[in-house]
Amino acid sequence: MERRFGRYAIRNLTMYLLAGYAIGYLLSFTMPQLLNYFTLEPALILKGQVWRLLSWVIIPPNDNIIFVIFMMLLYYSLGNTLESYWGAFRYNVYIFSGILFTVIGAFIVNGLIGGITGFGSLYSTYYINMSIFLACASIMPDYQLLLYGIIPIKMKWLAILDVVLLAVDAVQGGLIIRIVIIASLLNFIIFFFCNRNLRGHSPKQAARRKKFQKQISRPQNQYAGGAKHRCAVCGRTELDDPTLEFRYCSKCNGNYEYCQEHLFTHEHVK
Repeated sequence: MERRFGRYAIRNLTMYLLAGYAIGYLLSFTMPQLLNYFTLEPALILKGQVWRLLSWVIIPPNDNIIFVIFMMLLYYSLGNTLESYWGAFRYNVYIFSGILFTVIGAFIVNGLIGGITGFGSLYSTYYINMSIFLACASIMPDYQLLLYGIIPIKMKWLAILDVVLLAVDAVQGGLIIRIVIIASLLNFIIFFFCNRNLRGHSPKQAARRKKFQKQISRPQNQYAGGAKHRCAVCGRTELDDPTLEFRYCSKCNGNYEYCQEHLFTHEHVK
């Protein structure tokens, strides 16, 4: 998916999410009644108010200005860390899947309560933000944060505390709260418990990957007709066949690129 759709990934996605929070926080002070038209209400969505499928993400999870400022600074740092670790595409998938699962959970709840409105306040990006923190804690468990700007504490201990508090909320909150929590954190569960191949790259690997992508994007790598890739064996480029995939061979002495038909069958250049 990353090879096919990676170019459509939104870079610096965290910044756009936080800009949405800023707009929502401003509306909560200037036009608080307007926020009622942005909440996630499946019953109203089914009646044509389709903008609610996405507009709920601008509603800040808390109306305390000090908390909001602290949260925005923290999640700007954590979000950028995840994006640099996974790459923009995987980070996009992680965030948007959390949004999608929350919407699906809202429709499940809507079916259980018989289409009653007024439950939109249950859905916010609080748990999606929590999934960002849990993802960072799983990647950098020993990284220290300054709690309240003073107390140093490792991320893994904060993550364990958060999981315990989420479990307490799920037990005490009833079926609807459990659905909301599980749906909002399902992206974390899928990424880290169901598919180890999606764990991303280490910071060193990410830096090497960026350097490689920068090198292969230089103008001197272009061939006749503006092609960027050419097989060293058959000479075909992406202009000859758009479905061809090209890779560099790490065993060849030099930057030799091969199509998928000759990547494993060519004679290595020494």
